Amino acid sequence: MTRITLPAPAKLNLFLHITGRRTDGYHNLQTLFQLLDRGDQLSFELRDDNRLTLAPEMDTVPFEDNLIIRAARLLQQRSNIACGADIQLQKKLPMGGGIGGGSSNAATTLLALNRLWQLDLSLDQLAELGRQLGADVPVFVRGQTAWAEGVGEKLQPIDMPEKWYLVVTPDCHVSTAEIFSHKDLTRDSSNITVAAFLEQGATNDCQELVQTLYPPVDKALQWLGQHASAKMTGTGASVFAPFDSEAAASAVLEQAPAEFSGFVAKGVNQSPAHKLLNQ
Repeated sequence: MTRITLPAPAKLNLFLHITGRRTDGYHNLQTLFQLLDRGDQLSFELRDDNRLTLAPEMDTVPFEDNLIIRAARLLQQRSNIACGADIQLQKKLPMGGGIGGGSSNAATTLLALNRLWQLDLSLDQLAELGRQLGADVPVFVRGQTAWAEGVGEKLQPIDMPEKWYLVVTPDCHVSTAEIFSHKDLTRDSSNITVAAFLEQGATNDCQELVQTLYPPVDKALQWLGQHASAKMTGTGASVFAPFDSEAAASAVLEQAPAEFSGFVAKGVNQSPAHKLLNQ
């Protein structure tokens, strides 16, 4: 194998409870990561030297800071291998939306290069590398919709009804660091069980604060809330609502104001990247 192409799927946080602040500055949380069948796409071509290239490069992210390159470097260091790769990114997901674009790209890089470079690392080993890159990376490495606790690294796979989701993103970028460090963020939500969530649902502890600080997110929630039960994912800026059919979600998307971008995707329990790897 000299070339491999894999998707990097999006995710939604169907809820987000922040249950406490840790001594290391991170937060303990509970969430449910719902994987989607839509995302970016990455292609990797084997090099016989250890050089990494990425096209197109992102003007807003320095090359060595890009999570794709950081993931590839981490694999090189972990395996002490002299292989490299030419990487092409087809970007479909909005940046800064809270739908996992960067984290998913990192996870797909780990999965793809593990196969391309014939490293034979286990999912546990890859997930541990992913955790070093970001709290959301392991769920994409493992490739299953999952209940998450800790900082998001304690994962319990869960099968959810495969609903259709409309995801809408206003024209703004929410700073995750700003939200998690803000004095007004709720940090003392009670723990809930999976059964309780499935029966009665739960909220996103970041949503009210983000609505106050970022009026475009508030406007998107107000608009989508006229058509369905709308929530924010992660720390935003993307908001979403579930629908029973693709047609129903698409009909609402057609009414979206021009200031919002959006897409319709199906919730899936297994990552489309893993489906391809397992073929």
